[in-house]
Amino acid sequence: MSVAEAEHFELAIIGSGSGNTILTKQFAGKKVAILEQGTFGGTCINVGCIPTKMFVYAAEVARTVRHASKFGVDAHVDKIRWSDIVDRVFGRIDPISADAEDFRRSRTPGTTLFSGHAEFVGPRTIDTGTGRVITADQVVIAAGSRANVPAEVASSGVEFHTSDDIMRLPELPESLVIIGGGYIAAEFAGIFSALGVSISIVARGEKLLRHLDQDISEQFTTLAQAKWDVHLGRTLAAVHKTESGVSVELDDGSRVDGSALLVAVGRTPNGDRLNVAATGVELDNDGRVVVDEFQRTTADGIFALGDVSSPYLLKHVANHEARVVRDNLLRNAWSGSTDELVRTDHRFVPAAVFTDPQIADVGLTEEDARAAGHDVAVHVHTYADVAYGWAMEDEEGLCKIILERGTKRILGAHIIGAQASTLLQPIVQAMQFGLDARTMARGQYWIHPGLPEVVENALLGALRA
Repeated sequence: MSVAEAEHFELAIIGSGSGNTILTKQFAGKKVAILEQGTFGGTCINVGCIPTKMFVYAAEVARTVRHASKFGVDAHVDKIRWSDIVDRVFGRIDPISADAEDFRRSRTPGTTLFSGHAEFVGPRTIDTGTGRVITADQVVIAAGSRANVPAEVASSGVEFHTSDDIMRLPELPESLVIIGGGYIAAEFAGIFSALGVSISIVARGEKLLRHLDQDISEQFTTLAQAKWDVHLGRTLAAVHKTESGVSVELDDGSRVDGSALLVAVGRTPNGDRLNVAATGVELDNDGRVVVDEFQRTTADGIFALGDVSSPYLLKHVANHEARVVRDNLLRNAWSGSTDELVRTDHRFVPAAVFTDPQIADVGLTEEDARAAGHDVAVHVHTYADVAYGWAMEDEEGLCKIILERGTKRILGAHIIGAQASTLLQPIVQAMQFGLDARTMARGQYWIHPGLPEVVENALLGALRA
């Protein structure tokens, strides 16, 4: 079909993850196109946040049973029913994805779903990959990201897995080699090790999770080295197939063998696969679609959100950006005045790593705070030094608070330990609404002997520092 014959839409959305959430009741009656090449629903529901956390919970149950004896409870894991674990997860998720696709395809009046590889062929003009070309008044690029695969692996001919398919393995491997030292590597190491798989990790950095605050990264690396076969400061030289699985050759000539191979070396935004230059959209040096504080791209009428444009590969950030885009779609976003437009707020973005133990953080690391010129006060408080942590026999967890010394403003918080993501949330709230550390620590009751007392004591320690 030629451009001259293109069907016109009021709105076109490329991607069915957070982009799909834009279509609230305000868009009823509008002619909308959704374009999706992969499984409907995007990364989070299908291969990311939700299925991984369902696996994480099963792993935590197994880990709790294995460690029960230190509490005077004799228990053991009789069997890991891997197929049942997989069925529990995807027996729920796959129908949700299928129903969501059916809803958009046949039960949303005015909406057309195109299942193919979308690519721009002109200003706000899209080849849908289905033999049809469409145009649109406004376009949202929400095409997500994809797993990186090193050339040494891709060209090796050896079977490997990424986060896209590792959770659907037909059988639980005896051993797993993980290439990468970031959050995806850490999460799957925690999952599979708790289910009885021997774990080897190969990371080019001198620490695991090196993007985190130094104290947290060092603590996690120390704990990981005690549980797993960890190779730090090493790069991949080659990958070989063996009778029992795979052998990974490292730059120092050593080898790491395993039954299966997981590649977890980051993700690449999908903007480079959309021919965005044809519509006037620019990419930055990292391949992300360039957007302003209103989520507008460099081309009139085109917004972007989520992994394709954001440095934060986090679903809660993509959802926030989707709400911003939704509101600005309903306004005249390119009228010249921005007074009525909604701005994205990336000031205090929290993140969590659901590994063993769990990790969560928000704000600046100590290193970044000092580099930015802040006069900082810092305190680290361990779980073992509060009553509930003592009851848990916790010797791993800690909470680190970073304050601006003069104002007592909370600059950052970093937690490693049980329920870290839950414990962090009140600190996110305090930072978002300008609550200083003294008011937060002393302006409310803290339930005794609850685990949040580790946050209270970390705040008080930082105030005294």
